[in-house]
Amino acid sequence: MVNSSHEAMHRIFQEYPGLFTGVSEVLGLPFVPPTAVTVLPTGLTEARTVERRVDTLLRFDSEGEESFLLAVEAQSGKDGDKPASWAYYLSFLYAKYRIPPLLLVVCQDRSTAEWAARPVPIGPRQWPALRVYPLVVGPHNMPVITDPADARADLALATLSAIAHAKEPAVDGILKALSTALQDVPEAVADTIIEFTAQGLGGNRRAAALWRNLVAADLSFYKSYLSEEIRDEGRTRGAAEDILLVLETRGIDVPYAIRERITACDDLELLRCWLARAVTVPSAEEVFSEA
Repeated sequence: MVNSSHEAMHRIFQEYPGLFTGVSEVLGLPFVPPTAVTVLPTGLTEARTVERRVDTLLRFDSEGEESFLLAVEAQSGKDGDKPASWAYYLSFLYAKYRIPPLLLVVCQDRSTAEWAARPVPIGPRQWPALRVYPLVVGPHNMPVITDPADARADLALATLSAIAHAKEPAVDGILKALSTALQDVPEAVADTIIEFTAQGLGGNRRAAALWRNLVAADLSFYKSYLSEEIRDEGRTRGAAEDILLVLETRGIDVPYAIRERITACDDLELLRCWLARAVTVPSAEEVFSEA
């Protein structure tokens, strides 16, 4: 199960290896669609004292074309140590597999993407022995897919579009298009897309709430763990709103701290108890009373 935006940024390529074909087309790169894609072990450890691991590693094979390795790294911020690690990954992979390696870095903000895209020379300035050229995708070059037909044509690319733009206002339109597109696909496919999208939104609570609302409204027939969680959150949010409405209708003042405690509660049974008390208590504070 995907449990962070970092994982979503790279594991979506494991789940949908063909996604790289869509990404390469977006970036204007002449990669031929593969005839086979193999998910490879991600460990790049040589000595037990130092463990190195790439996020996702795939092997692409195409008829009549040279095979290559795709190392996908999710990068949430600038990290001065990463270029050296990336150089190690590429050198190790080439030495181990004897197949050309390619590094793809997935970012969610423009400054990190610009930083990651800079070629990194390794060696004396007079003659760098190595030079790392990461291929970078992020909000600066991923399409904003807001047409449900376009989202339906490539669900994985639309999901990556939402992940890449998770921190930008454009994500709202992408999420709406994606939720509409998912209404026409099998449940098994939709469940995975729902999960990757939810986790890929990361810390954007507003976008995450929008996605939960869209899934609850448009895709209520799905039974995945995430969908059940989303519907549970919708029920708790509705119960919290009912409590506040009852108190306000009765003319009872609700201080900010109490409002926050009510809306932050995710225990549906407890919220129902508070709702029953809200009908008769003389003050908002007494909603929480056990008496």
